[in-house]
Amino acid sequence: MRFLADESCDFAAVRALRGAGHDVATVAELAPGATDEIVTKLAREDRRILLTEDRDFGRLFHAEGAEAVAVIYIRFPVPARDELGDAMVTLVDQMGDRLFGKFVVLQPGRARVSESP
Repeated sequence: MRFLADESCDFAAVRALRGAGHDVATVAELAPGATDEIVTKLAREDRRILLTEDRDFGRLFHAEGAEAVAVIYIRFPVPARDELGDAMVTLVDQMGDRLFGKFVVLQPGRARVSESP
């Protein structure tokens, strides 16, 4: 699968997904300092699932109808950061293509999934 990691995304998620064979581009590599609107445009145009820890993407996705293919919003507290990579790979393995059009809040031990508006 194809992902775009926002600059706020913990690189453990990027490493884990790349290690599992997924195509993960990063905003830091492609367009450092890009606005949220540009980031969603990049994800949409390249059909990538956006990985972020920036809650503004929830607002863009739900309230303003951002056209990102999908968003995985990471909410892992510091003590649970060691689990992030495995949790991300597990989520992607379990949901696969069903992630498209969804907003997913990934937390330790659970993922909440909502549909696009």
